[in-house]
Amino acid sequence: MTAPLNLLWLQSGGCGGCTLSLLNAEQPDLFQRLEDAGIRLLWHPSLSRESGDEALAILRACAEGRERVDLLCIEGSIMTGPHGSGRYHLLSGTGRPMMDWVRELTARARHTLAIGSCAAFGGITALGDAGAVGLQFSGDQPGGLLGGAYRSGSGLPVINVAGCPTHPGWVLDTLLALALDRFSAADLDLLQRPRLYADHLVHHGCPRNEFYEFKASAEKPSDQGCMMENLGCKGTQAHADCNTRLWNGAGSCLRGGYPCISCTEPGFEHPGHPFAETPKVAGIPIGLPTDMPKAWFVALAALSKSATPRRVRENAVADHIVVTPAVKKTGLK
Repeated sequence: MTAPLNLLWLQSGGCGGCTLSLLNAEQPDLFQRLEDAGIRLLWHPSLSRESGDEALAILRACAEGRERVDLLCIEGSIMTGPHGSGRYHLLSGTGRPMMDWVRELTARARHTLAIGSCAAFGGITALGDAGAVGLQFSGDQPGGLLGGAYRSGSGLPVINVAGCPTHPGWVLDTLLALALDRFSAADLDLLQRPRLYADHLVHHGCPRNEFYEFKASAEKPSDQGCMMENLGCKGTQAHADCNTRLWNGAGSCLRGGYPCISCTEPGFEHPGHPFAETPKVAGIPIGLPTDMPKAWFVALAALSKSATPRRVRENAVADHIVVTPAVKKTGLK
């Protein structure tokens, strides 16, 4: 019988939101999914019974190579301050900086995963002065704590399961692919995110796509229209499958009426403008779709707006349907 894979999970500089999101895994639930995949949760600071000396004994056994670490998940950024000492974040009971523990454990790990945008790129915590960095990136620049040359025991770089928070499916699908030995460097994009979700855009499956097509824009938060032009939505630029792999089986930011803030991307935490506002130059949004030239977009927008049906135009600036679709024969059978 094949021995289960050991999963060790550490939380560094973050809010714990990725763990809270992970607990929403369903059909089956988190623990059943891990068991089915042959993954043993060796230790998690929030989900395991061991604490204090018992927990430290597990970490020491892993760091010294006495306990196998097949899957090492780091949640939260690495605090390197002050002055590179890492003493802003000491692992309780050890007197040692968390970044030193992370270095030792990543040297032992068969696979290393950065869970969330903080662990991947620095994220929200990088806004402060604690020297917060990702495991192998600082923002969009390779480096971070481990350096661009780091490879885990499998030969892979850090797997950046970015998001703020991550969708439980992104984490579990990646872990399952690793457990099945069906994950390789070809399954990572240029920012080392799993392509199973990063090859998509949040725009795909957006319930407001008809409004986007006609450039019928929302003007205030309660409006039903497209939020790209005025309300800061970056769904056409953000790499994630949020609107096709729904959250809690039913929702997404956009379905809840809030614009996509591109939380899977490095640097999302400091866009240079309020999240729910769209900066413009000469009336043109600066954040255009990733793969469309600006001149094409402007031409398409002008044409689309001139052809906008009354139903779409009026519903875009209302909080409910005010004009219903016409009922008529279309010739389709």
